[in-house]
Amino acid sequence: MIDFGFDKIALIGAVALIVIGPEKLPRVARTVGHLIGKAQRYVADVKAEVNRSVELEELKKMKDQFEDAARDVGQTVQNEIHQASADFDKTWNDANGMGVSSDDARPPPSYKHPKKNWRLKRGAMPQWYKQRNGIRAKAQSGAARVARFRPPRTSA
Repeated sequence: MIDFGFDKIALIGAVALIVIGPEKLPRVARTVGHLIGKAQRYVADVKAEVNRSVELEELKKMKDQFEDAARDVGQTVQNEIHQASADFDKTWNDANGMGVSSDDARPPPSYKHPKKNWRLKRGAMPQWYKQRNGIRAKAQSGAARVARFRPPRTSA
């Protein structure tokens, strides 16, 4: 950048005083000051924008590195799980005598769901015990409960 010392600024001021004149010099100095201030703010804004874009690029690179590392870890875990599952299945089939020999090309039997209806679970308490001790077996709405226990109307 241009280096202005005190002697150079004094020389420029003397030339400006002679050329512009003493009446217009304060107004011209204010205008020049405003223009220099605007230029400095513009340069500061450009520097800040460049710094932000550099930081953004660095953050994008870090994000990509983390995503790659996470993807690698996920693939490694999947491979280990697959390997462990294959080893377990092989050991299980060997232990149960279900290993497929070369002359027997049938696949091992697949899992069959027991088809239990989980919505109809029964409680551990027997139904006869519930009836004997007055435990409610069926849900009633609040209005039905009030109507059930309301005293009967007497006509007068």
